[in-house]
Amino acid sequence: MADCGSTCPKVLFLLLLFFIPFQLSFLHGNSSEFELDDESWLDEKDDEVNMVQTGHDSQGSSCDISDGKWVYDLSYPLYDSGCPYLSSPVTCRKNGRPDSDYEKWRWKPHGCSIQRFDALHFLGKMRRKRIMLVGDSIMRNQWESLVCLVQGVIPTGRKKVTYDGPTMAFHALDFETSIELCWAPFLVELKKGPENKRILHLDLIEENAKYWRGVDVLVYDSAHWWTHSQKWSSWDYFMEGNTMLRSLNPMLAYQKGLTTWAKWVDLNLDPHKTRVIFRSVSPRHNRQNGWKCYNQKQPLEFFSHKPHVPEQMVVLKGVLKGMRFPVYLQDITMMSALRKDGHPSVYTRGMDQEQKQHPRDFTSDCSHWCLPGVPDTWNEMLSALLIQV
Repeated sequence: MADCGSTCPKVLFLLLLFFIPFQLSFLHGNSSEFELDDESWLDEKDDEVNMVQTGHDSQGSSCDISDGKWVYDLSYPLYDSGCPYLSSPVTCRKNGRPDSDYEKWRWKPHGCSIQRFDALHFLGKMRRKRIMLVGDSIMRNQWESLVCLVQGVIPTGRKKVTYDGPTMAFHALDFETSIELCWAPFLVELKKGPENKRILHLDLIEENAKYWRGVDVLVYDSAHWWTHSQKWSSWDYFMEGNTMLRSLNPMLAYQKGLTTWAKWVDLNLDPHKTRVIFRSVSPRHNRQNGWKCYNQKQPLEFFSHKPHVPEQMVVLKGVLKGMRFPVYLQDITMMSALRKDGHPSVYTRGMDQEQKQHPRDFTSDCSHWCLPGVPDTWNEMLSALLIQV
């Protein structure tokens, strides 16, 4: 590639962060292996994995904060929908979504509660620390949420965003705190090979992992890109060692990739210096070619069938159980699966009056989340873990 100075990397990074992730979600309406109605989900119970969702009631008894219901709360949302750090595809109200109730639902666990997010308290606890969220465009969704949750208490001129390779970071200067995003949808390395073919290296990770060193809090997510249909997959070949494969069972590939990540964490991170959290798969409501979430205005009150665990969760738990490093699993899957009202659907871009009369002329995004919205609750859970004594 010809030398183009500092311009090319920045342009490529912005292309990856702003265009590719959202375009893929717009285009592959039926490509995910994990959807709300997917009958391939598996039952799984496991007490051997550290679960973030353990809370305590006023008597000190523990409870599962992922087990609860959504309650309407007029004191929400926790920040204004005009937050300047939101990317256009998730600013649903700005893009013309006529209702706003999706912003006002609070998660209420059975038997305990999640503390309301307190930006100053959070920043105080995270003073002089680096927090990095690693993953795909859903993780960017969560990163934007966390930045918007804290930025309102920081004076203008005392906050900034910087870029470095596949990462970008929001800095709260007076707290010497950074909230960073690292683009690594597979965690392992995706490279260009001969004839410009895309090769997913299941046993290579250092090109991504070098950005994770020295971080105090690492929050990972990797699931969706492994289950894209062949038409929308991001690779042409898998590679492990010197063996190149044209096809491989997606969950076997996922297990191999996660095992490479787990080995890196075990060998390179110190649990006394770094906290590691793995967020479970974010549910999609992509049935009916993405129209399952269109015009939905309220959460589901309950599941019509017994809740199951997605196949990715089974694989993830198996890998985590084999690790020496204490990785915490943050389970947001079932609580988020109740929120088919929380997706952008057609409101990923502004529409004029004529276009609003024909919304079905547009693709419907039932993968990402409107902001303010569901990822704010994920971050309230994350905050509860990080600031607990």
